[in-house]
Amino acid sequence: MLNTNLEHQVESLEQIEELLKGNAKVMICCGRMGPMCIPVYNIMRKLAPKYPQVQMRNMDFDIPAAAFIKDLPECVYFMGLPFTVYFKKGRVVKATSSIQKEKEITDILDEVFKD
Repeated sequence: MLNTNLEHQVESLEQIEELLKGNAKVMICCGRMGPMCIPVYNIMRKLAPKYPQVQMRNMDFDIPAAAFIKDLPECVYFMGLPFTVYFKKGRVVKATSSIQKEKEITDILDEVFKD
């Protein structure tokens, strides 16, 4: 389990499926407690109140359910952690890897979840 101080963590395939089925706008950050991932978790925690329409979740990269993220066509060639995937109505609309700055994340959120 990741200690990210985010409100919710995804730990199973069933949780992913339920999350995507029940929410139109979802951001899942799949990583570890390392120097490339922690800044992204902190940014997510900071941005969550500003984007209440987006369900922001983290997921441990080393659990079996993480295969759902790792095996997405958009992520299969990623080399750096974390893998951050943005879903709209259950479909991948953007995926990034490695550390991100707050502006990069807000630009993506504003672009893919506008409406």
